[in-house]
Amino acid sequence: MKAICHYTYGSPDVLELADIDMPVPGDEDVLVRVHAVSLNRADWFVTTGTPYAIRLAFGLRRPKNPVLGRDVAGRVTAVGAKVTRFQPGDEVYAEISTGSLAEYARVPERLLARKPANLTFEQAAAVPLAAVTALAALSGRVRSGDEVLINGASGGVGTFAVQIAKAFGARVTGVCSTRNTDLVRSLGADDVIDYTKDDFTRGERRYDVILDLVGNHRLSALRRTLTPAGTLLLSAGDGGRWFGPMRRILLALVISPFGRQSLRTVNPGRSDLAELTGLIEAGKVTPAIDRTYPLSETAEALRYLGVEHARAKVVITVHP
Repeated sequence: MKAICHYTYGSPDVLELADIDMPVPGDEDVLVRVHAVSLNRADWFVTTGTPYAIRLAFGLRRPKNPVLGRDVAGRVTAVGAKVTRFQPGDEVYAEISTGSLAEYARVPERLLARKPANLTFEQAAAVPLAAVTALAALSGRVRSGDEVLINGASGGVGTFAVQIAKAFGARVTGVCSTRNTDLVRSLGADDVIDYTKDDFTRGERRYDVILDLVGNHRLSALRRTLTPAGTLLLSAGDGGRWFGPMRRILLALVISPFGRQSLRTVNPGRSDLAELTGLIEAGKVTPAIDRTYPLSETAEALRYLGVEHARAKVVITVHP
């Protein structure tokens, strides 16, 4: 089968369309014919091998698994002997550890969910990692009536976070650049701040929850913008080529116990897509897609995502 592989770390130029063996599903796996895959910042980090700390998981000198890709949407073609929830022909979607940028992908049954009936494969592929991250960040922390600010509201995670916070009953303020203000409003944001014109940390308004997906403000400035018992959720920050955002996140976790405000990291540690599927089929969450590319142009798509700062999601079509 055809797959996007990288045998060394580097710029998107290291990616190549290669012929490799098809994966063989184990007893608890499902073989999926891939229709679409979405790209995430995680794919940029794994391709470039930066921050260097990620190589502890993906390979110190070269990638352990050369096939890139995490989000996947497609149709089941074969199931393992112990698989009970799916059968050939089912339309599914999932987030896997790596290996989705290929014509076929092996997916553990426990990670799979049925594709929402009201989404195309391209839309479904845009959901897993970004939407699960947004849901994990906000679930249990946002209540009806809360003032919530999303810094980075036009990005992959941000576009889902705006909609999920609204679904939870919050009043949502989205922060983005000038060209993305209309997009963020269309997602349901009550207020939009153009960061090229205004700095939300210098205003008088205070928020119950701030989800920081950019990392372009000091922790002290963000804490001043919270209510006295507010919650700051972090998933980004400049920590250099070695540790990336981890240095900033760890600092926040050290500070958090010494005040009423709660400083937390965003941890998308759960793979259950059931709640998201419900929100999507109820019409409360709809994926926003910036551009689509064919599998052969994955390198160009990843460059657009990582260098030109795509808004919303970038999707790769594998089997139209």
